[in-house]
Order: sequence, then structure tokens, then C-alpha cells
Amino acid sequence: MKISLGSDHAGFTYKEKIKEFLKHLGHEVIDCGTHSLEPVDYPDYIRPAAVLVAEGKADRGIVLGGSGNGEAMVANKVRGVRCAYCFNEESARLGRAHNDANVISLGERLISEEMALKIVRIFLETPFEGGRHIPRIRKIMAGELL
Repeated sequence: MKISLGSDHAGFTYKEKIKEFLKHLGHEVIDCGTHSLEPVDYPDYIRPAAVLVAEGKADRGIVLGGSGNGEAMVANKVRGVRCAYCFNEESARLGRAHNDANVISLGERLISEEMALKIVRIFLETPFEGGRHIPRIRKIMAGELL
């Protein structure tokens, strides 16, 4: 899979760990930054990662920040993106299985590195269940205003 990554300075350390993890698993990674611990504005790095998914240039996206909240908000502003804020294994599984999430958001200050990597693996390996969830996803997508 081709995976886009984006983070601010508060998610930079995990982004780098996740990038290496993804490469080890054989995935192609598009790193939208940031590229250091220097303070930055997260929308400048999250939006490009989400846009790559929306445009089909990446299969999935992973965005990171201190809490992951603002990053999820930015990603979900991009038409075609369904970003799940994930904080444990079950939130990642349900985000994919029930909501067909194509992007996840993680908070480096709130979860361990080990949990972040578990969440990433689950996000990549869990299929969308379809069925009763399809009409719900259509309603989510129909509600996009832009």
C-alpha cells in the first residue's frame, strides 16, 4: 500500500517511527512533514497528507499531533476523507470495519509508541465489513458541503 504521513512537531517522533515500521512491512510512504521538532502549524502538514488520500495518490493516511484531535479535524475537512481518531486497538478496528476510515489520527502525548504501532497495523490489516455500514458511509459522504 501507499501510505501518506503528516504530523506537526508534537507528532514528529512517532511519525518517524511509524514511517520506518511501514517501510519494514513493505509499504511505500509519502512523508508530508514536518521534518523536525521545530514548532509548526499542523494544518500545513495534515491537509496535504489527507489530500493525497482523497485524490487516490495514497491508499491510506496517518496523521499525528500531540493529542490527535486537531489533526483529525483538519483531515476530515478534506472531501472524501474519513479520518478516525484512534487511541486503542478497538478504536482502530472499528474505524476500519464499520466506518471505512481511510485516514487515522494519533496523539503522541496520549498513547505509547507500542500502542501507536499496534493501531497502525490494525488500521492497515482490517477490512471494511460493508453490509449495513454502506448506507451509513454514504450518508456521511453525502453530508460533505465542499
